[in-house]
Amino acid sequence: MGNIKDYIRIARIDHWIKQLFIFPGMVFAFFLVDGISVKERLIEIILAFVATSFIASANYVINEWLDAKFDKFHPTKKSRPVVSGNVKLAGVIIEYAVFTVIGLLAAWFVSKLAFLMELWLWVMGILYNVKPFRTKEIPYIDVLSESLNNAIRLLIGWFTVTSSFMPPVSIVFGYWMAGAFLMATKRYSEYRMIADKTIASDYRKSFKYYTEKSLLISSFFYALLSVFFCGVFMVKYRAELIVDIPLICGLFCLYFSISFKENSSAQKPEKLFKEKTLVLYLLVLFVITCVLLVVDIPALHFIMNNEIISI
Repeated sequence: MGNIKDYIRIARIDHWIKQLFIFPGMVFAFFLVDGISVKERLIEIILAFVATSFIASANYVINEWLDAKFDKFHPTKKSRPVVSGNVKLAGVIIEYAVFTVIGLLAAWFVSKLAFLMELWLWVMGILYNVKPFRTKEIPYIDVLSESLNNAIRLLIGWFTVTSSFMPPVSIVFGYWMAGAFLMATKRYSEYRMIADKTIASDYRKSFKYYTEKSLLISSFFYALLSVFFCGVFMVKYRAELIVDIPLICGLFCLYFSISFKENSSAQKPEKLFKEKTLVLYLLVLFVITCVLLVVDIPALHFIMNNEIISI
C-alpha cells in the first residue's frame, strides 16, 4: 500500500489552515443575526472546521491522484508521492472514502444546511478534477469553479451559526470574487515561474489559452468585482465599514506585489503566513473592521442618505 506518510502528504493536512475562510461567514452571522452567542455554537464551530478540513482533504486526495500525469511537468510538483509512484490506487480510494465519510458525518451534527454546503464542496472537488467535467482544464471556468469553494466556505460558516436566515447575496459574491482574484493571481504566478508555454500547457491545459497579460487582466477584473459587491454589502448593512474599502484595495495591491516574487507564496497560499507584511496588514485590517462594527460614525450615515439635500 505504500508509506503512510505519503498518504498523509497527499491529503495536504498542512492546507487545513485554509479552512479559516469559514470564519468570516460566522462573523457576519453573529453580527447580522440577533440573539446568538459564540458560546452556544462553540461545538458546532469546531465540528464545522473539522468537517471542512476533511472534505477539503478528500478533494486533495483525488486531485493528486488524477493530476499525477500532469504534475510531472511542474518544477516542484513532480516530486509528489503519486508522481513518484509511492501510493497505490487501493490506498487512495480508501483514504478518499474515509475523509469523505468523516467530513460529512461531522457536518451532519452542525446543521442540515451546513451539511448540504459541505456536500456541495465535496461535489465541487469531483467537478474540478474528474472527467468528463474537469473544469480545471477550461480557461476562466477553472478559476471561477475553484474559487467558488471560497463562497461555499463562507456559507458553511454562516449556516454553522444560523439556519434561520439566508446570508446577504452581496457578501457571498464579494467573497467568491475575492477567491477568484486569489486563484487567478496564483495561476499568473505559476505561469510566470514555469516561463515556457509548452511546458505550462503540458502541466495545465488551460495554460494553452492564457498569457501573463490575460491572467493579470482577469485578476484585476475579479478584484474590482469583489470590491463592488463588498461595497454594496457595506452600504446596505453597516455604513461604517465603507472605511475598509481603501484598505481592501490596498490588500489586493499588496497581494499583487507578492505574486511578482520569485517562487512566490501566491503559488502556495498555505505558506502566506510567512509574508510578514501581509500578515501585519491583515491584522490591522481585522482590528479596524472590529472597531467599525461597534463604533458608530454619524457622518457616514449622513453621506449615505439617499435624499437630495436642499440649499
